[in-house]
Amino acid sequence: PVIESAMNPKAKSRMGAKGLWQFMFPTAKHCGLKSNNYIDERLDPIKSTKAALSYLEEMYGIFQNWELAIAAYNCGPGNVNKAIRRSGGGKKDYWEIYNYLPKETRGYVPAFIAAAYVMNYHNEHGISSALAKKPILTDTVWVKQRLNFKQISDVIDLEVEALETLNPQYRKNIIPGSYNKPYVLILPSKQVYSYLMSENTISLHDAEEYALRKTAEP
Repeated sequence: PVIESAMNPKAKSRMGAKGLWQFMFPTAKHCGLKSNNYIDERLDPIKSTKAALSYLEEMYGIFQNWELAIAAYNCGPGNVNKAIRRSGGGKKDYWEIYNYLPKETRGYVPAFIAAAYVMNYHNEHGISSALAKKPILTDTVWVKQRLNFKQISDVIDLEVEALETLNPQYRKNIIPGSYNKPYVLILPSKQVYSYLMSENTISLHDAEEYALRKTAEP
């Protein structure tokens, strides 16, 4: 995700890839990530990370080489297989098929190696860590009703921006929860108890304004 999105869970490419791991829609669907009018799980840092690790394992299962697996993550296994055929076939080394890969992928694996080096040897180059923008201590709650971020924000005194930062998967700041299908909401740990104690108040707060409209009105 360092080279895919610079660790931005809301990153979007000109080709339509989204999230920390820059999933394209077909690959995301293949990996079980859902996308609809209200939610895009490509933007969910936890679910997208699990999906990405599963997909990388799948690529490694095909190529039995991590550099080729990482290349396939970038350009797709079809393009890697095409590069293997064009290089004479049977080769399992990234550098042997390097010239036959798409231009972007030729820079992708070196970028990964560079990022891995910096992450492991930053101290030797005077690079220090920075404070996280979002709260470090968080917890999750199940939301079993349809809620707008503004309702939560007003009642438990938590900025909408903070909710958006912690829950980037919700497209319209709406959690489409129900008792049959609850959704996860990430909150700063210190405000989880406040949320749990105020669930009824939150659901009733400006309920008419944020209710799901089933008919079109001017």
